[in-house]
Amino acid sequence: MVPHLVTALTGPINELEQRILESTPVIERWFRLEWMEHTPPFYTSVDIRNAGFKLAPVDTNLFPGGWNNLTNEMLPLAVQAAMAAIEKICPEAKNLLLVPENHTRNTFYLMNVAQLQRIFYSAGLNVRVGSLNPDIKEPTTIDLPNGDRVVLEPIIREGRRLGLKHFDPCTILLNNDLSAGVPGILEDLHEQYLLPPLHAGWHVRRKSNHFRAYEEVAKRFCKLVGIDPWLINPMFAQCGQVNFAEGAGLECLQSNVDALLGKIRRKYKEYGIQERPFVVVKADNGTYGMGVMMVRDAAELANLNRRTKNKMNVIKDGQQVSDVIIQEGVMTHERIHDAVAEPVVYMMDRYVVGGFYRVHAERGVDENLNAPGASFVPLAFEKSALQPQPGSPPGASVPNRFYMYGVVARLAMLAAAYELEATDPEAERYD
Repeated sequence: MVPHLVTALTGPINELEQRILESTPVIERWFRLEWMEHTPPFYTSVDIRNAGFKLAPVDTNLFPGGWNNLTNEMLPLAVQAAMAAIEKICPEAKNLLLVPENHTRNTFYLMNVAQLQRIFYSAGLNVRVGSLNPDIKEPTTIDLPNGDRVVLEPIIREGRRLGLKHFDPCTILLNNDLSAGVPGILEDLHEQYLLPPLHAGWHVRRKSNHFRAYEEVAKRFCKLVGIDPWLINPMFAQCGQVNFAEGAGLECLQSNVDALLGKIRRKYKEYGIQERPFVVVKADNGTYGMGVMMVRDAAELANLNRRTKNKMNVIKDGQQVSDVIIQEGVMTHERIHDAVAEPVVYMMDRYVVGGFYRVHAERGVDENLNAPGASFVPLAFEKSALQPQPGSPPGASVPNRFYMYGVVARLAMLAAAYELEATDPEAERYD
């Protein structure tokens, strides 16, 4: 079932929706031509915020967890997309090794691993799970809350190949975002396909690079459909060499926050928006919703309390934050059961395969929802994301709204493709 949106589907977003729906053939052709020149990331999830007056991506993940939050109705789409993705890379693929995060105690994360295993098994592959966790010394079966079970096995490196005991895969699928760097065991695997590539990990990726690429994509797309790029693009700035623990580099942060808030105010005035603008300061290579704070006035940064400094200083795997992105805050006007919600769209290869709402009853419309206490309500994309209903008045057709989510998510995925091309260590450079 499509979750019921408590927020009325009215307001300026309908004009944006109308433009996108009227331009559907043009948009789909444009994407088709882009994918002829650029390789989509293997799989992607995009967090989207719908403020009522703008709809924009706020985060793009190239090692998405949370596949277990997709409904069973979405699985056929995911399986078809998995088939298409594998066929392009290695048509004769038989064995796939799935390498997850080291969260052996996080059974909800492992439910995601089991779901990925199911998707690729259904796509015609033998799938086994190889763990990088040094505590996994023999095959270990873990029972999961939903009745599934997952078997983690120790990874074996032989020469330039990775595998398991009696299991030699031609393809390795990473579901580990490499925040702490690349383990030596994953390097120099030139005989096997490694998906996504190592440089997609957070040890290389920067959100500022991604949103710079997204800005370029959004400008070209918006010229095509005749809308202001700001309606789908969160403005941003960047600060390097910040040390929250010592309070160093905060002047750079304050001046950038002040300048960005000024730009947002001017846009709000142009569109007659009465809300109070805010920015989101987050680790430039952050993940899991860690190292994030909201700022409404640059003066707030002059006297951060110790708790906030500690929260901003360290992210996943104990990585210290030195670079931050300052991003235009996009509030969310969506609600499910009176709780604030934001859509998360899942894609494999170039296809939208599903999504869900991230819902948080204890957070406000201008707060980060990717935090402890969040819950997930599936989106029924199988009849909607790819099937807008031409002729329906804007806001009247729920599938139209979901089609728009899928368009914005694919723009973010295209930006990620640009980003990966720019950071590919093996790319040929032409001066």
